[in-house]
Amino acid sequence: MLGEVDVRVKTFNKRKLIIDTDPGIDDAVAIAIALFDETLDVKLITTVAGNVNVDKTTQNALKLVEFFGKNVPVAKGADKPLVLELEDASEIHGKSGLDGYEFKLPNRKPIEDRAIVAMKKIIMESDIPITLMPIGPLTNIALLLSVYPEVKGNIQEIVLMGGSTTRGNKTPMGEFNMATDPEAADIVFRSGVPIVMCGLDVGEDALLYPEDSERIKRLNKTGDMIYSLFKHYRGGSLHKGLKMYDSFAIAYILEPEMFETQDCYVAVETSSPLTKGCTVVDLNNYWGKEPNAKVCLGVDEDRFKEWLINAIAKCI
Repeated sequence: MLGEVDVRVKTFNKRKLIIDTDPGIDDAVAIAIALFDETLDVKLITTVAGNVNVDKTTQNALKLVEFFGKNVPVAKGADKPLVLELEDASEIHGKSGLDGYEFKLPNRKPIEDRAIVAMKKIIMESDIPITLMPIGPLTNIALLLSVYPEVKGNIQEIVLMGGSTTRGNKTPMGEFNMATDPEAADIVFRSGVPIVMCGLDVGEDALLYPEDSERIKRLNKTGDMIYSLFKHYRGGSLHKGLKMYDSFAIAYILEPEMFETQDCYVAVETSSPLTKGCTVVDLNNYWGKEPNAKVCLGVDEDRFKEWLINAIAKCI
């Protein structure tokens, strides 16, 4: 009887998570870690147009869930940014978004509810606040907070991958997720919901080198799959060092003490043709505004790599 009580307590204490994603090779790594972590209860995966179009990101999310043998619902989300035309990143992730590994065609389908409706139901019905982990453009999250503002009271925090305190990787000043849908990012950062921003700066601090990738390959079925994707990933290169941007969001949720952070006011540029999508991070509080985000400035590189490899080792 005591053992049964312990199991129930452990389950009750799990952190509830919704992943909003545009898989995407580094998305696949973050999703794997989240699905196999015993402290998390992934309630839903929602998809958005970003790395590739939303039909492909939805198919990729279904492929991953089936590959991992998990019964997590997938809901299809926004097929384009709020204002701009979609400019994807298929040159980095391949035409499918997950080039490099031959996944079986999934038997499962996305649920009937579209992303923001599915998110709203789960958030409002949850007995504890939900964590949102968007690792793609913020279109779905902006729509959720705009159409259903009542959800804000039951969101623990939004831990996102995106933005930068310095320069960009899609435009000179715009990081991909923010520059793909700046208007959505602006809505999210002005929402009043607690935000943790894991940006490009962190990704530059912790690279996976060939010896790390070889370790991952030998771990298990998931490691072999990830290694195959790595060979086609252009976020660095397999030989020069890979940048695991999306993994930093799940790393922060699970091991926040690895990170150096600062509470800051963050604004998103939506007007200038030169800097559209830039996250302007007021590190020195020049504006005198209350912080609206906890910004990750750095990570313990050695600790992160060991954590990442150990987390993948828990997968199938």
